[in-house]
Amino acid sequence: MAIDSSQLALQRTVLAAERTFLAWVRTAISMFGFGFSIYKFFEYLRQAEGFARPHAPRNLGLTLIALGTLTIGAAAWQYVGTLRGLGVPRPRVALSLAVVLCVIGALMFTSIYLGTGPF
Repeated sequence: MAIDSSQLALQRTVLAAERTFLAWVRTAISMFGFGFSIYKFFEYLRQAEGFARPHAPRNLGLTLIALGTLTIGAAAWQYVGTLRGLGVPRPRVALSLAVVLCVIGALMFTSIYLGTGPF
């Protein structure tokens, strides 16, 4: 049984949407990493020396983590919308990844904001 060109075109489009989604996920994870690293690095320096604005590194870290969390949510929304427009059922793996990363981002944000937790 041969696959016709319209099915191949649909598969290429779905794979392109998935690559785009994963690029957004990588970007968001980078924001998580930068936010957490900036917070921890400057928190260490703040304890060693005094800063004129002691909450500035924390606020920058929180901003990057929140931006990463929102980025993953927006990317997942766009991905699901694209697949719905193509008539493809929802992929469970990609959406599960987005949900897990959003939860991790929310936990990181809350942990840093409250100054408690494992982070």
